[in-house]
Amino acid sequence: MAAPRKEDVRSLIVSTAEKLLEEKPFSEISLSQLASEAGISKGTLYYHFKNKNELLFAITDKYLDEQWTELCQWTDNADKDTSLHRLVRYVLGRDVAGVKLRLPLFYDAMIGNEEIRTHLIRRYQCFASLIAKKISERTDKVSGEYFSWLLLLLSDGLSMHQTIQNDHLDTEKFISQTAAYIEQFFPKK
Repeated sequence: MAAPRKEDVRSLIVSTAEKLLEEKPFSEISLSQLASEAGISKGTLYYHFKNKNELLFAITDKYLDEQWTELCQWTDNADKDTSLHRLVRYVLGRDVAGVKLRLPLFYDAMIGNEEIRTHLIRRYQCFASLIAKKISERTDKVSGEYFSWLLLLLSDGLSMHQTIQNDHLDTEKFISQTAAYIEQFFPKK
């Protein structure tokens, strides 16, 4: 039997870490446990990821790259209504749904992990720029840059309330109401 390719082992490590993240916070996952769950040696794990930060970046970047691609495909699809209110609903819905992978980054950035803080800010800047571009294609009545940051901040707030299970806030209803207000105030170009 042939040895697994390097990309396959890296994917195995990332997918195993994602599964473990469903059970416990990233801070409670040891590299030894991860190697054991993946069926590889610690040396093999360290060959692909020299520390937990690199692994966390790989998991997060995988998710964010998929989210980026999906947003571009959705907004570029001429067969779909991708007007501003629908764009708002799309961005908020996707961001809130994917918060679990961002929470470990937020936590580590807040407690002083400079490498993670820098990585997180860089990714936010990239998404803010993409969303700003998509907003500006749909309206000139508001700054795309301002509105993109407003959406990202709103999605983070909604995500936090969903995470703490705030029963006084129906996240989906809030997103729908926000989209309806946007449609009312910013009619199609």
